[in-house]
Amino acid sequence: MLNKDLRDWLNAPADQAPPASAPATAAARAAMEQVPGDSLSDLWVPEDRGEAPAARELGQALLDAGVITAGQLAGARTVAEKTPGKPLADILHEMGVDEPAMQQVVAELAGLPLERLSSQRIEPGRHLERLGLDYCADNGLLPLRLAGSRLMLGLVHPDNLLLIDEVRHKLGVSVKLAVICRGDLAAVIEHFRQGEAGTNEVNVDDIIGDIEEDDVEVVEQTKEEVDLEKMAGESPVIRFVNYIIYTAVKEGASDIHVEPYEKKLKVRYRIDGVLFESMNPPHQMHAAIISRLKIMANLDISERRLPQDGRIPAMIHGRKLDLRLSTLPTPYGEKAVMRILDTRSIQVSLDDLGMGEDNLLMWKHQISQPHGIILVTGPTGSGKTTTLYASLGQMDRNTLNISTVEDPVEYNLQGITQTQTHELIGMTFAKALRALLRQDPDVIMVGEIRDRETATTAIQASLTGHLVLSTLHTNDAPSSITRLINIGVEPYLIGTAVNACLAQRLVRRVCRHCAGQVTPEPAVAEHLEMHGIGIEQVWKGAGCDRCRNTGYSGRVGLYEMLVLDDVLRDRIAGNPNVTEFRRICIERGMQTLRQDGFAKVASGLTTVEEVLRVTESTI
Repeated sequence: MLNKDLRDWLNAPADQAPPASAPATAAARAAMEQVPGDSLSDLWVPEDRGEAPAARELGQALLDAGVITAGQLAGARTVAEKTPGKPLADILHEMGVDEPAMQQVVAELAGLPLERLSSQRIEPGRHLERLGLDYCADNGLLPLRLAGSRLMLGLVHPDNLLLIDEVRHKLGVSVKLAVICRGDLAAVIEHFRQGEAGTNEVNVDDIIGDIEEDDVEVVEQTKEEVDLEKMAGESPVIRFVNYIIYTAVKEGASDIHVEPYEKKLKVRYRIDGVLFESMNPPHQMHAAIISRLKIMANLDISERRLPQDGRIPAMIHGRKLDLRLSTLPTPYGEKAVMRILDTRSIQVSLDDLGMGEDNLLMWKHQISQPHGIILVTGPTGSGKTTTLYASLGQMDRNTLNISTVEDPVEYNLQGITQTQTHELIGMTFAKALRALLRQDPDVIMVGEIRDRETATTAIQASLTGHLVLSTLHTNDAPSSITRLINIGVEPYLIGTAVNACLAQRLVRRVCRHCAGQVTPEPAVAEHLEMHGIGIEQVWKGAGCDRCRNTGYSGRVGLYEMLVLDDVLRDRIAGNPNVTEFRRICIERGMQTLRQDGFAKVASGLTTVEEVLRVTESTI
């Protein structure tokens, strides 16, 4: 990172010219010619060659040292490409990489020592006073101590030669470099600032003695709504917001997160259920980006203290998309999250969801029943809506009257009556469901059973000859039964009306482009053995450009199917607790989510790590 000539120059007196081998751009030479005097005559400007080779060298060195993974390096490089001028080390630090380990590699590449700072060992001398705490904090440097006639200067980024030259001229001394950690620097700076605050005790009467009431004039603040609207309508902001959405769709993201922090702005995409940092736009663009999104969603750009929700219809390369925008106030501004609803993603048949053969046959049998309740359970983002829509698509929409009550209607389905709830005007799930019962329905889908009234109405509908499909937010299939009991439904009604419960999760698929068989690690082999899977090789993705070096591409479902028989219906009538009821269900042959997950590991669809990430232990 620093060659010998440059290190010798840095250690030389401050008025010595740079080495002849140091290149300078034409723009830098022109700038020096225009500045009178010789104040910039010894300023060395590195040649602009795009991405610095040192950044690539650092990334590979960190990977070789085991400090980061290939996925982290690929993600950081993606952010670096979309955030010009931001060092790779800073991006990795924000991603949570161990900073001392990373800075040790930086020091080794630069041929410099790594100094771990401590406020007890560093005294605020004249060099620190001349530079100032703010300057040191903003530029990631700290004067450490005198080493003979030279100043030991600690740097977070030792390859910033312009900054080093600026410090040499500010202080008028030659410097000797060391690498420091930004976290250590922040702690030392904060310690010094607290010390300054403690010693600056003043007499208030002495201060206000010579102050008149009109010495300070309060300037009336103007409203910035007009400015925000103007900024949001400017061409660069429009193009940048379009770029964020276009990139998310191209990479197959399901959600876009625009997150403000104190001094930075972060854009993250949720791809295959996991958030990836994509870019760091300038923090100054935050207000304009949020305002542009609000304008697109017909929201009030002047209201920044309350959450808002809106919808953005969009067309990208002939694909009709629906973006659901949600804004939320935070201490550093509004955070915006957009859910990308793509009609293509919902057009999935039951055969392509990833159900095992037995579960698929049972589920198809259940959705063909003339009456009863079928429940799909799982957390947000587990694919419940996709399963329900695929089930409705399996039915004969020409001979059946199929109706839905949703909040909101996420996708428009041909041949199906869809109704959206409006809580503010009293259009609740229960009220909409009662209205649908007067519409001569055969099949009713209720978006979610949230309360006793909705559950009771759904059970009455099933007992009067209708097939009702709905969702619940529970962790597994047996918990859905106890959940209905807890919200006030009589156990005997549940045992009579409910036909089946399906719990599901989504795990990432092994990337088929870079998948290969490897010997499982001891911990992984132990999990496989616990579930009766005796295989010597497991499939794992090595990481490639098509999967963003994660080894995963796409998702597949894990399913836990509970079909109620006479024995379980009798148990439900006795109001069992969830632990007891789950044990009985497993004894009656129910395959758990984790068991289904390990079966998919044996088939090479996913990995043990993914199964453990989304399921809980049941053994």
